[in-house]
Amino acid sequence: MHGKKFLSVLLSAVFLVSTMGSAIAATPETVQAKLEMVESDTYGQPQTGSIMERINKLEKDYDGKHRTGSMMARTNAIYSSLYENAGAPSILAELNGIEWTIRHEVSAEPVETRVTDMETEVSGKTSEGTYNARIRKLADFAFGANALPIELTTVTGNTLVKIALTDEVTSKNVKKGDTVRFQVAEDVIVDGRLVIAKGEPGTAVVAKVQQARNFGRNAKLELTDYRVKTMDGTLVDCYVGAEAENEMKQYAMAAGASLAGIIILGPIGVIGGAFVKGKDINLPAGTEMFIQTKADASLYGVTTTLAAQ
Repeated sequence: MHGKKFLSVLLSAVFLVSTMGSAIAATPETVQAKLEMVESDTYGQPQTGSIMERINKLEKDYDGKHRTGSMMARTNAIYSSLYENAGAPSILAELNGIEWTIRHEVSAEPVETRVTDMETEVSGKTSEGTYNARIRKLADFAFGANALPIELTTVTGNTLVKIALTDEVTSKNVKKGDTVRFQVAEDVIVDGRLVIAKGEPGTAVVAKVQQARNFGRNAKLELTDYRVKTMDGTLVDCYVGAEAENEMKQYAMAAGASLAGIIILGPIGVIGGAFVKGKDINLPAGTEMFIQTKADASLYGVTTTLAAQ
């Protein structure tokens, strides 16, 4: 039962709930920013070397050959193949669909690790070749001759997403500007399509930290800029609004907790008290909470009747 872990978030943290902004996170504009994003999702971290060396490596690893054109054109082509779903599912969309079919969960690990792990799980060994060729073999295993059953789906604003912290977060180990990592804790299904899978990664940003002070004043922690990766690889902006707060309150009441200490101040929910260790905020890895999408978004989801099982 995750009630206590979930409850510790409800009774010990501060969340910004501003509703301004679009639902889809902005696309990086520069060659460097796009390469870093692709490399992080492919290898686990940005790579070293010159821009051309990094572009060449990505092209070789995915396609086995180099493209022609400018640095920006080649970078855009790599970025588009990994994240964009115009005309056909992106590499990440296909990989997510394959992994969910095999495991009923999507890993936050990079492409390199995910492909290797699934190959080992399916056949007991890894394969040679480009990432695209290896993903195609996994797709044949998962779907046979059929195409990935993916369809465009409208995900309305304020759709709830249950998440769990990846790392411990305390008022003593974070500072303003730090990134807080989490994973999706339950599948999000819209109109029979899996749009956000359990295990998908996400991040939030520490907006403010106030340490415990004299006269019994507890620590406070403010998180904002929640972003969740979806089945098609899109990053969707989320926040803690009324729906998410109500869901957390219901969880607290179901766990038999008193909500007497909750105070709402304007657009910021200030929550503090009972389930903190001393006067500090201590949120262990696995602590669960709810966030919600900021606005309507068109996302590709995998058609399935099994996602809720």
